[in-house]
Amino acid sequence: MVRFCPHDLFVNTRSDLGACPKVHDLKLKESFEKSPRHDSHVPKFEAELAHYCEKLVADLDRKVRRGRERLAQEVEIPSPPLISAEKSEQLSVLEDKIKNLLEQVESLGEAGKVDEAEALMRKVEMLNAEKTALTQQPQQDKVLMMAQEKKMALCEVCGSFLIENDAAERTQSHVTGKQHMGYGTIRDFLAEYKAAKEKAIEEERLAREREAEEQRKLREREYGNRRRSIESVDRDRYRDRDHDREREQYPERNRDRERSRDRSSRERLEDGRRSDWKCNSSRNRREGRRDRY
Repeated sequence: MVRFCPHDLFVNTRSDLGACPKVHDLKLKESFEKSPRHDSHVPKFEAELAHYCEKLVADLDRKVRRGRERLAQEVEIPSPPLISAEKSEQLSVLEDKIKNLLEQVESLGEAGKVDEAEALMRKVEMLNAEKTALTQQPQQDKVLMMAQEKKMALCEVCGSFLIENDAAERTQSHVTGKQHMGYGTIRDFLAEYKAAKEKAIEEERLAREREAEEQRKLREREYGNRRRSIESVDRDRYRDRDHDREREQYPERNRDRERSRDRSSRERLEDGRRSDWKCNSSRNRREGRRDRY
């Protein structure tokens, strides 16, 4: 229903998982993708796929570790001796012949038989060439063997054994093969799924921190409001108490203050009445003039 089916990745390979136990129906998948519940079910299906893929990768990684240990324990095969016993005997015979011929050449040279000495020297040269061929052939065989011997390597993606520094065609064939590409797809999916999960966890953590910070600020505001309210009540209480105490201590001053307030109130009231009377008189005079005209 999401991404891919692991069983489809390794058909006809050494990692073939067999037939998938789930139903593969393209029409059903298309219907699910168009469903309004698609987004709510995708995380669950992806989690199931990731769990199954993690088991596959865990088994493969154990295989890779065993393969690395096997390669590390391989002992280098000792190189064969440079010269076999048979060739050593042949060389010994040749050396004896060369030695005898050189003695004869020296004798013939002392006797003045130059032509015969030159003929023997040609035989000596032939024997030396044969000797050189015998001594160089094992070295050539060793070089050929080393050229044919190739070191094994292990693919970290799919766990397959490869030939190190193999031909580019065979390397490309392996990289584009089903097994390598299949495990590559699984590893890429797991890396992407893990990154998305870590991102979601980080976003959730940040959201919790923001919510906690907002709650803290709200509590501080509420505490500040309550404190200001309490302080205001306390100030009113203290002011009333001071006023009562002052009234008890200085009753004459309080009576004078009250009489002064009453007097001010009466004066304001009388001023208001005189102002109203003046306004009414002025209005009446204007209306009288208007009537005469």
